[in-house]
Amino acid sequence: MQRRVAVVYGGLSNERNVSIKSGMNVVTSLEKLGVEVVPFDLRRETIPALLTLKVDLMFLALHGKFGEDGTLQGMLELAGMPYTGSDSRTSSICFDKEITYRLVRDIVDLPVWRRIGGEVDLEGWETFPCVVKPVREGSSIGVFICDDLAVLKERTRELLGTYDFLLLEEYVEGREITISIIDSEDDHMVLPILEIRPKRRFYDYEAKYTAGLTDFVVPAPMNNDVYETIIEKSAAIYDLLGCKDFARIDGILRDKTFFFLEVNTIPGMTDLSDLPMSARAAGMSFEDIVRGVIESAEKRNRR
Repeated sequence: MQRRVAVVYGGLSNERNVSIKSGMNVVTSLEKLGVEVVPFDLRRETIPALLTLKVDLMFLALHGKFGEDGTLQGMLELAGMPYTGSDSRTSSICFDKEITYRLVRDIVDLPVWRRIGGEVDLEGWETFPCVVKPVREGSSIGVFICDDLAVLKERTRELLGTYDFLLLEEYVEGREITISIIDSEDDHMVLPILEIRPKRRFYDYEAKYTAGLTDFVVPAPMNNDVYETIIEKSAAIYDLLGCKDFARIDGILRDKTFFFLEVNTIPGMTDLSDLPMSARAAGMSFEDIVRGVIESAEKRNRR
């Protein structure tokens, strides 16, 4: 792989530290593949330098606001600089959980949900337990399970102090699963379904990035027909939203019904991240993932 690739990590979001870990893993893998690597820590003051880099491709390992929401992707598109992952339009859509729900609701089951812009929007809500979370955020930041109206109102007031809009939805009891997809030469490679078994009530930020707080089972045990249906629906969601190179789809399996929750257009690449675990179950190394993403991006950018 005789290429010069910038790995862009860090960023300005609440997920900066996770992004740095993802980025460093990608840097290490690219070096093993013989690629000339330019590590780039994205901070506000380094943005001008990013646009002057002389590289063949930018591998985006950013998570959260300004990195995964289409902002950076749009800037790179304007500058004519090729990068990995979904384009600015798809990134922006997938980062907005409510817009994503509206687009996929005809092909997959969803929790009962409502957009919240003020406490008045809670009127008439009677489904408990429920989940309230920012419409645009990642890594389970700002996600709360509420068992009654008093707690829901308190959490809503708290979150609206930081975020403009929230997503309120029923709490779906079931098995948390995640489906990772990598673009291959001619089609998508849907990796083995991973089941997440947190040792607390839900898979929050700490459980995601602290060893020992969560058990993982891959491939997730389930009926073959259910498994294939989830694979098919995940691939359909990936295509409908226009995802590119790789993505991760999260949801809940209740009995035999898969409830979609969200799409991550730049999946985590840390030692504890879901996509690498699913890839290992498919016999793929970390280097195989990185090579596949780069080859997919290069093929797309040659068109």
